[in-house]
Amino acid sequence: MKELALGLALMLGSVSGLAIGASPALAQDMSNGADNFYRSDRVVVEKITFENKFGMKVVGNLFTPQGLDRSAQTPAIVVGHPMGATKEQSANLYATKLAEQGFVTLSFDLSFWGESEGQPRNTVAPEIYADDFSAAVDFLSTQPFVNKDNIGVLGICGSGSFALSAAQIDPRMKAIATVSMYDMGAANRDGLRKGVSVEQRKEMLKVAAQQRLAEYQGAEIKLTGGTVDELKADSNAIEREFYDFYRTPRGEFTPKGQTPLQTTHPTLSSNAAFMNFYPFAQIETISPRPLLFIAGEQAHSIEFSENAYERASEPKELVIIPGAGHVDLYDRVNLIPFDKLTAFFRGNLSS
Repeated sequence: MKELALGLALMLGSVSGLAIGASPALAQDMSNGADNFYRSDRVVVEKITFENKFGMKVVGNLFTPQGLDRSAQTPAIVVGHPMGATKEQSANLYATKLAEQGFVTLSFDLSFWGESEGQPRNTVAPEIYADDFSAAVDFLSTQPFVNKDNIGVLGICGSGSFALSAAQIDPRMKAIATVSMYDMGAANRDGLRKGVSVEQRKEMLKVAAQQRLAEYQGAEIKLTGGTVDELKADSNAIEREFYDFYRTPRGEFTPKGQTPLQTTHPTLSSNAAFMNFYPFAQIETISPRPLLFIAGEQAHSIEFSENAYERASEPKELVIIPGAGHVDLYDRVNLIPFDKLTAFFRGNLSS
């Protein structure tokens, strides 16, 4: 069972250098300008809500440049958070930085996570996640100060795959960028570097089906995978990297009504939905809309960005950040190429 849990958790990490047994509050690695909770006096933030096509309320933050001319129409960018996280973890940082550059930006909690609706909490539903991105475009398109013909999308970690899935059927997304992207389907079907066998996959599906039946009969909902809740002597580098972000003040955030340890853990019975998720299946059809893939040179997840880049049609670009791991690009502002993202969206979202 430990092997199965590890297989389901492989979606989450790289290297952090967190000391075994150290206090989480003291062990957080704040190098390279880590600043997940960055705020700017040049940006106005407004809590907003909108509905996806399933009638579910999605909660987000709308970021506008201070002094924005609301009589004009400004290009906008939708920003999606890492899988299992909330908008307060990485997405708000990116949205704030891009708003400083003159864009209207919108971060939001995926359905079933954070402040957005959806029961049971932490449910895996890739189709609904993708629709949340389109619903965010719906919301922005109805704002009089947004240029509805110039809306881009940025997905971080798992949201990179949801954004690509959405873009394949939503031509309103004019420019698509991903950072530290995870193909959530491949990560669960095959593991990293094809490390999960077909037999292991079938066993995971069997366990998920058994749990589904148990919950139908009244059993307590179980969570799985995600960031480890404590470090042990045999904790691997991936577990340590994610722990350093999600389980320390560096990036820890507790959604209202939940506990910190619920963050990143999907429900066991629903996680099987990722096995049937193929976000790159028609990626070439996004062309001629531009694609930008950004990944850390040392990120265990780099294979997903490389695979997407190889399968995509032009125009496309793959940017590798020297010395960076997967989670480094969540919040280390000295490593995140905000200038590249700004140039990409300015060049492809004309005002």
